[in-house]
Amino acid sequence: MPTFPARSIRFCTPRAAAVALAAGLAVGAGSAAAQAPAGAGHLAEYPTVDRVLYVQECQRTHPGPHYEMVNKCACALDRLAGELSFDDYVHLSTAANATTIGGERGGVIRDSEALQVEVRRYRTLQAKVKKACFITP
Repeated sequence: MPTFPARSIRFCTPRAAAVALAAGLAVGAGSAAAQAPAGAGHLAEYPTVDRVLYVQECQRTHPGPHYEMVNKCACALDRLAGELSFDDYVHLSTAANATTIGGERGGVIRDSEALQVEVRRYRTLQAKVKKACFITP
């Protein structure tokens, strides 16, 4: 696979930059354990597409300089992966996102004390990793 100098990505369209980011994540996935912070034992479990989606969502909710936020959001994902297996991440993030569903269907999630405990755990963990990676609210 060809490598791209960092300066050539600066002038790409946003879609091309996202493709380059995904390609870089895919290439780096094999050596992720060597680059990940200590305790990032579950990082290899996270599929590339889910990593990219997490970083993109983080950038959308925390606007700022593009490359700065890519690095900060990737940092947050690395730290999150150090705390949660991918299956736990999917379960907790789904429960947290489902609380915003309106009406009776969302009420089932909001009324379940067990799920609310998990939602609070996920939100607390999200706040912890964002603080550690200097992502401001």
